[in-house]
Amino acid sequence: MMPQLEVTDAPSESELAAIGEGLTTFNAADVGPSRRRSLAVLIRDESGKTIGGISGYTAWGWLFTAWLFVPETLRGQGMAGKLLEAAEKEAIARGCQGAWIDTFNPQALRAYQRQGYVVFGELPDFPIGRSRYFLQKRLSPR
Repeated sequence: MMPQLEVTDAPSESELAAIGEGLTTFNAADVGPSRRRSLAVLIRDESGKTIGGISGYTAWGWLFTAWLFVPETLRGQGMAGKLLEAAEKEAIARGCQGAWIDTFNPQALRAYQRQGYVVFGELPDFPIGRSRYFLQKRLSPR
């Protein structure tokens, strides 16, 4: 029987799990286990509510920052740098040698570059009228 292809905008959790588990098994056999672990650095307000922070993970010796959000009231105070520094410190403790992040926001790009991140790729017109930049930083024990 021929495999069937289905395009959907609503895959089930089990369908996504099948893809993820298959890729994880393949990659582990190809390059070794990722040792993937979530990593978050949270900004909390006076009441303890999370109002921003970093969300990402470490895997194969690298820190990937998927999301970084600083509330408007805290912008321009070096908060992004503090978040990245805390995440990098934990990544180093986990044995990571590098970090990477991407953005299409010009202010975020400058903030990441101030923290020592260097552009290694650019995807023009993502979104239209802007470029998405991919940045990396080598980490070393402090």
